[in-house]
Amino acid sequence: MEIRRSGAQPSGKGPAEYFTGTVRIDPLFSPPDPARVAGALVTFEPGARTAWHTHPLGQTLIVMTGLGWVQREGGPIEEIRPGDVVWFAPDEKHWHGATPTTAMSHIAIQEKLNGSPVTWSEHVTDENTGDELPASYVLEDDLVKTRRLGKSGLIVSVLGLGCMGMSANQGPSGERSEMIGLIRAAVDRGVTFFDTAESYGPFTNEELVGEALAPVREQVVIATKFGWELDPKAPMRGRGLNSRPAHIKEVAEASLRRLRTDVIDLFYQHRVDPNVPIEDVAGAVKDLIAEGKVRHFGLSEAAVPTIRRARAVHPVTAVQSEYSLWWRKPEEEVLPTLEELGIGFVPFSPLGKGFLAGAINETTTFDSGDFRASVPRFSPQARKANQRLVEVIGQIAAQKKATPAQIALAWLLAQKPWIVPIPGTKKLSRLEENLAAAELELTPGNLRDIDSAVSSITVHGARYPEWMQQTVGR
Repeated sequence: MEIRRSGAQPSGKGPAEYFTGTVRIDPLFSPPDPARVAGALVTFEPGARTAWHTHPLGQTLIVMTGLGWVQREGGPIEEIRPGDVVWFAPDEKHWHGATPTTAMSHIAIQEKLNGSPVTWSEHVTDENTGDELPASYVLEDDLVKTRRLGKSGLIVSVLGLGCMGMSANQGPSGERSEMIGLIRAAVDRGVTFFDTAESYGPFTNEELVGEALAPVREQVVIATKFGWELDPKAPMRGRGLNSRPAHIKEVAEASLRRLRTDVIDLFYQHRVDPNVPIEDVAGAVKDLIAEGKVRHFGLSEAAVPTIRRARAVHPVTAVQSEYSLWWRKPEEEVLPTLEELGIGFVPFSPLGKGFLAGAINETTTFDSGDFRASVPRFSPQARKANQRLVEVIGQIAAQKKATPAQIALAWLLAQKPWIVPIPGTKKLSRLEENLAAAELELTPGNLRDIDSAVSSITVHGARYPEWMQQTVGR
């Protein structure tokens, strides 16, 4: 069954249009008293919701577990919690569902209709066809594949969108309206996970993401980062690391304003600050979570001992680091540790900063504002030597009738079910190409062939210039 998903609300009430996401409905009772004739337990997985709809004679909801949202036509989105009782007046237009990060269940009690008892399935009878839903059912959104980041309960789309390159570090910034359109096109195609940082621009990327996602804020998960002492007068430059607790809280307030939201879904420490104990960092984020300004804590490019120490203070939802077919060091220590601790992994640069997509070779020139111009792995000599890796991936892609980028992403997705890559792009065609990787199935034989072919190739050049290399793995 196809369930429509987009920023535009479905207009019908039939089973294919009534819900977005995964929803389970189990009848509880249908008593003889015609005053209230049917009840059901309705469970919404994170991010699932109803369409805008009405009930001819009203409805009552009793929230049982989790955290949800409800919005009445013309009113604000309101949070609902266990114990809340919500009543909708006859023909009052509204929607309700779970928040993006937490499942929610409620008892729904349906009023009688025109004096006649109704079964629960008639509650969502299609007005045009008269089709009724079965007594108990599960609706799956076929357009949206999701993954849970570790054991945290944070559920996101199987591929996220890294937004950095739209504003910084990879050549000229994209035209603002086009980038807003691209981000919204990603939402329309099922992407719910968007990655940014205060340092991208600096600041302008958060502003871009905030504006683009404001109309669909309740449908998405936004990750941003803290940890640099930034100079707004010198774009792409910092004055060093700064993860002092007071500074973390200042960054959070500023990021909330730029992102046009009242909560940050996932707040990463961008780089480990050797001058601030990680316990103090985790404690500061823990405070922000207690205040309702942040939902989840993450780390970026952190070493295993740091991850363990941070987790001892507050649960770590995700760790972010570079990981791809041409950088596999996380497999040595980080991935086994994350699996042990139940922490999700978010690979950035899953296409090797674009190299694995096959469009870069030794003759490619980079704009002066493109970070890759300073990366040893992107020197002309290294690119020439590393071309063999792209050729091998291309040969495998041809066999699967796919592109090299799709093979590289599908390979990552096949490594662990709690890995969520965040490829970036400024082009709609590349976005669609990347998202199609989620549909590409690699067999165990395919994976063995890829590992065998890639393991025989030596990748040339360091992945960071020296000053940046000193900030990772601490």
